[in-house]
Amino acid sequence: MKSATRSASSTFISVAKTGAPPLGGISKRGFDVATAFVALLFLSPIFLLIAALVKLSDGGSVFYGHRRVGHNGRAFHCLKFRTMRPDGDRVLQAYLQSNPEAYEEWRATRKLKFDPRVTTVGAVLRKLSLDELPQLVNILRGEMSIVGPRPVVEDELELYETAAGYYLQTRPGLTGLWQVSGRNDVSYSTRIAFDTEYVRTWSLTKDVIIVARTIPAVCLSRGSY
Repeated sequence: MKSATRSASSTFISVAKTGAPPLGGISKRGFDVATAFVALLFLSPIFLLIAALVKLSDGGSVFYGHRRVGHNGRAFHCLKFRTMRPDGDRVLQAYLQSNPEAYEEWRATRKLKFDPRVTTVGAVLRKLSLDELPQLVNILRGEMSIVGPRPVVEDELELYETAAGYYLQTRPGLTGLWQVSGRNDVSYSTRIAFDTEYVRTWSLTKDVIIVARTIPAVCLSRGSY
């Protein structure tokens, strides 16, 4: 089953490699660069504080880069402040094998409300979405956008089915329609529908509105875990 999933997602990526420019062109890219630069400038003290907390919590690495699928199927390492134990993969597999309900939750949403891999500091960072701030660097690199679908791993493209083509037309986003519309409180199929709607109806004005809606959503921790 796993090999079939990989095969299907690889097919989606292969079909999407058309060389077409990302959604929004120069105007969206200009908005991304300007916003990311200003955010990094003003948030640098918070960056240093979080880095110190993560390092002091268990002595492990500060950052974590996970391979994700970007525009036209190009792979990149999505950066985050590390929120999980260094042996997280082993802990997750053991937990899923001993908890059938958790396995079904993971299979359906790729998320767990109770994730045994998450550290104490990591839980706070995730609740406030502060773990995702290093993705501002991904944005400056041109791998991500301020607004767009959340970046997924290859296997998740199987869940998108024909909607994968919409996902691959744009750079993944630091925030997006899904994040301000319930986030983890909505089903994965609803998340896919939000991503598809975003691409089909994109405008720079909508990007600005989503950014504005992100601030209260983050402060209230809506659907965040």
